[in-house]
Amino acid sequence: MTSPMEPLKAHRLYLLLREQILSGAVEVDARLPSEPSLAQEHGVSRVTVRRALDRLAGDGMIERRPGSGTFVAGGKARMPVIADFSNALSHLVEMGRKTGVRLISFGYVPATSALARELHLDPGEQLQRSVRVRLIDGQPFSYLVTHVPERIGVSYSEADLASTPLLELLERSGLVAERAMQTIGATLAGPDVATSLDLDVGAAVISMTRVVFDPSGRGIEHLQALYRPDRYSFHMELDRTGVDGARRWTPADAVRVSDQNNDNKKNARTKRASIQRRTKT
Repeated sequence: MTSPMEPLKAHRLYLLLREQILSGAVEVDARLPSEPSLAQEHGVSRVTVRRALDRLAGDGMIERRPGSGTFVAGGKARMPVIADFSNALSHLVEMGRKTGVRLISFGYVPATSALARELHLDPGEQLQRSVRVRLIDGQPFSYLVTHVPERIGVSYSEADLASTPLLELLERSGLVAERAMQTIGATLAGPDVATSLDLDVGAAVISMTRVVFDPSGRGIEHLQALYRPDRYSFHMELDRTGVDGARRWTPADAVRVSDQNNDNKKNARTKRASIQRRTKT
């Protein structure tokens, strides 16, 4: 009879082997120890080892070669999606074109007080609510719950949302996404999220909430996104700025914009000074 502890032991071994592969401690195309060797090394049964290896194979991280053994797989299946944190809005559209999507639900619901406040809705406005799962190489990496004001949502169909990035649909309807507020944290996967992302219930996931605004300051999209941390990560390039005693890390794009503004100001001052000299002469 299988011990109640076996699934937990298999999960721990899976996490240990996955971390070794992702960190590069075990390189691509390297041969893993045999099942008996792994069982002896980690003090578990061969059934536990087989369960852990089955999960790694399902993730595309290893491949079994009959007669040769089990090897670390190469290719895109092991590479996470990397989001450009400092250029989030343009990245969203580009990512939408390169990944697949599965639309789980689509409909209209009353706005909660919290959503009405965050999106700056008029009293009584309804919201279009959709739930989607994004996939890379056929593997799910994000669970997206989106709310859009009804007056905007009616400009596209359920079929449109199942095939086109939402931000692209919004801009196609004439809206301009000018700025966004974004919060990132972590949470645990509930039953629906776990099923959609091929995770265990209670597994850790990255949590991100984003509210997108048009030039008038009205909200046009509220997104609650949950990501598998082994398949998605955020990236930001930073520059060290400021003077001694007050130096800090600043997003590189902000530094470049600041430098460009300073250059424009210098050019404007130079041009004004040149005009003044010509006027005097």
